[in-house]
Amino acid sequence: MNVLPRTYDVLLVEDDAADVLLIEEALHEHGLPRTITQVDDGLAALAHLQDPAAPRPDLIVLDLNMPRMNGRELLAVLKADEDLALIPVVVLTTSNAPDDIHGAYQQRANAYVTKPVNLDEFVEAVRSIDDFFLSTAAHPPRH
Repeated sequence: MNVLPRTYDVLLVEDDAADVLLIEEALHEHGLPRTITQVDDGLAALAHLQDPAAPRPDLIVLDLNMPRMNGRELLAVLKADEDLALIPVVVLTTSNAPDDIHGAYQQRANAYVTKPVNLDEFVEAVRSIDDFFLSTAAHPPRH
């Protein structure tokens, strides 16, 4: 296991308050120390990522359907930026449309997970993302 001697920072880009609550609870109950910063759309995510005082996230969990700047647009901006492109991005969304899945991977998303409708399955999906990206996968060093 790759256990880093610091808090994991997760940027949650999600506008649905109920989903935010479920995701935060699933991550906090999972046991590893982490900081979760939640923003409602892509523009707020970019503002956070460009703030020199804000910690660089170890993982971005991204919904596709949001106001102002949606997840597709944000993903394109993130992966076009040499510095931000290194941050792993998991798309966690309600859409299981082949075009959305293909488009996310074409824009270099690191994973695509469809939000399960069942509460227990939803929590398990979030914990699986957490297990892999924050406990198993190696990350590039922060700078």
